[in-house]
Amino acid sequence: MSVYLASAKGNSYVPEKNATSIGEAAADELDDDQTLQSDDKFVQLMNKHYNDPHALEMDDIYDMPQYPVAKHQQEQNIIEQMQKLKVSCYEDKDLYDFQHITVCGEETSGVPMDHLHMASLFLIKALSIREKYMKAALQSFPVATSQFLSQVKQFDESSPFNKCTTGKHSAVPTGDCPVGPPKSENPFHAEKLPENSGYQIRSVEGVYSVLDSDNQQKFWIGFDRTEFIADFEALFALTSDECLKSFCKRRLRYLSSKYELHILLNELRESSCQKEVEHRDFYNVRKVDTHVHVASAMNQKHLLRFIKHKMKTNAGDLVCLDREGKAVTLEQVFKDLNINSYKLNVDMLDVHADRHTFHRFDKFNSKYNPIGESRLREIFLKTDNYMDGQYFAELIKEVVSDLEDSKYQNAEYRISVYGRSKSEWDKLAKWAVQHSVYSDNVRWLIQVPRLYDVYKSNKLIDNFQQLLDNLFVPLFEVTNNPSSHPELHAFLQYVTGFDSVDDESKPEGAFIKDIPLPENWNCNENPPYAYYQYYMFANMAVLNNFRRERGLNTFVLRPHCGEAGPIHHLITGFMVGENISHGLLLRKAPVLQYLYYLGRVGIAMSPLSNNSLFLDYHHNPLRTFFNRGLLVSLSSDAPLQFHYTKEPLIEEYSIAAQVWKLSGIDMCELAMNSVLMSGFSHETKQLWIGQDYKEEGIAGNNVELTNVPNIRITYRSETFLEELSTLIHTANES
Repeated sequence: MSVYLASAKGNSYVPEKNATSIGEAAADELDDDQTLQSDDKFVQLMNKHYNDPHALEMDDIYDMPQYPVAKHQQEQNIIEQMQKLKVSCYEDKDLYDFQHITVCGEETSGVPMDHLHMASLFLIKALSIREKYMKAALQSFPVATSQFLSQVKQFDESSPFNKCTTGKHSAVPTGDCPVGPPKSENPFHAEKLPENSGYQIRSVEGVYSVLDSDNQQKFWIGFDRTEFIADFEALFALTSDECLKSFCKRRLRYLSSKYELHILLNELRESSCQKEVEHRDFYNVRKVDTHVHVASAMNQKHLLRFIKHKMKTNAGDLVCLDREGKAVTLEQVFKDLNINSYKLNVDMLDVHADRHTFHRFDKFNSKYNPIGESRLREIFLKTDNYMDGQYFAELIKEVVSDLEDSKYQNAEYRISVYGRSKSEWDKLAKWAVQHSVYSDNVRWLIQVPRLYDVYKSNKLIDNFQQLLDNLFVPLFEVTNNPSSHPELHAFLQYVTGFDSVDDESKPEGAFIKDIPLPENWNCNENPPYAYYQYYMFANMAVLNNFRRERGLNTFVLRPHCGEAGPIHHLITGFMVGENISHGLLLRKAPVLQYLYYLGRVGIAMSPLSNNSLFLDYHHNPLRTFFNRGLLVSLSSDAPLQFHYTKEPLIEEYSIAAQVWKLSGIDMCELAMNSVLMSGFSHETKQLWIGQDYKEEGIAGNNVELTNVPNIRITYRSETFLEELSTLIHTANES
């Protein structure tokens, strides 16, 4: 096995002057003329051997040129396969001249062939499982990975998922790049609501069905709970296989080493290419805060300033009810606390996380209460209160104004729907519409806290089915007949997906076949993590198919996953989540980490948040994940608890750049990843990172918008496609 460095010129690979064979005793130095002479010498010797097999002398063997013939043939095979799959990363005529790193030889994996065959089949099976669930819910799945999977001999062409599209993330026709995202003076206004479809909605074993006038089911998502549990158990078994663990760990180490070698050889060329880009730099490339909770979207100084302002100018506002049910003013609330605007400061506010919150999620949650008072949280940080969330709307609009001033920063705010009553959706929509809480820089995700046990103990619900009813019945109703919830219909235009949040470290049971159905889950214990995710995902899958038929936007599932707790949460996230948040435990699970790489599962990571809760900053795996090529982005999580400036996302980037010595190219690549992972519309992404951003390799990179050199994009694409090619080629030979 040899490793060759080659320079790309057009579609062929020509040995550089310093062509190196790592592990050899010596290396020949060849310039372009010498390369041609070597080729001629090689042909002469082969002709001599063809005419007389015994004519070759011993000295002729030592005259054989050291030209990577095996490497050349391997590259030609890859090029042909890419052309067959219509993947254009090797076809671009503007491919930059830089040092490519490729391993060639009969065995390039470093493991016995039988282990390689077994690992390839296992990994392909796992990727096929994810593809099935992603397409069932109209979520995205990498085109290149899907095309490679279709080349496997064992691939079932009769599978209905083979013919599924990827919903809003499917390939789109080319055309002129839009001038900008659509804008409106009143974004929540709809000239004409869609008509009532007249379908019936019915829940069967916790999953809703859409029935037509003949009582026939309209949408079949292709799986049920039994199949989901079987797939979960299959993935659990794969991730526990020792041989597969060893193989994946080796591949991950190889990816890390290959990236380090790439940087060593090409860093200066990458930097030079980036400097040639006019106007664009890190500050004016688009970046999205892909994980931030709206209740803590402001920093502590901003919240303090807002509270003081209201104490001075709106002291007479009736803001809440006392224990006797009597409305009280803001002045009376602070008078009861014996606090005036002069006394109040950041230290007294006490909303910032500190060393005492480490591994104490309960203490962290208490930081959402200014001055430790839940009343102040209700007044200033809630949408559903005595004032209909007026103060909170004003505060969020100030935060959004800062985003709009920066122009190039965007956010996906997570806002809660608890599932305690069906009216929560209408109240949230009313808050957003009446207070005009909208910005072109912001989209919304609905976070659902996993708090069934709390609601049950407080007698708010009787069983888990009621929680599902409260979450999904309004969504199916507004999809079926938008005029039944007009404000909710308007608000959902700007909702991109769902999140599932809570402390993952809580003990839980297993998601097994005999576990009770939602209508029978009436105990006080909280269901397992996978139980929540399955019923959220299955109902979202039906809802997405329904909404697509109605011409409405669809949703994705992007849960908190792998921050703490058992590693098998990451299996569930791999099956049902388009992206996940945190993913820290992937550092302990090499099989899952490699699968997340091959499946290009987005991971929104928040090192500053993790530093205060679960993992010291220097131990955070973001840098390792990034080097290996996983789709990671930086996010702020909760600026109120973790940040000091009014630009928390830039604060994340700046600290990461200092701690891990990130280059400008690294930071722009992270910013590009955040746009790719985000739920902003396809047209908006075209504006931000290029019209053909979905294409593989440099064909999808507009360096004038992303500021990521084509050298870096080519390296990422080549490495990714070679990993896939190795697996598929091995699987077809087994």
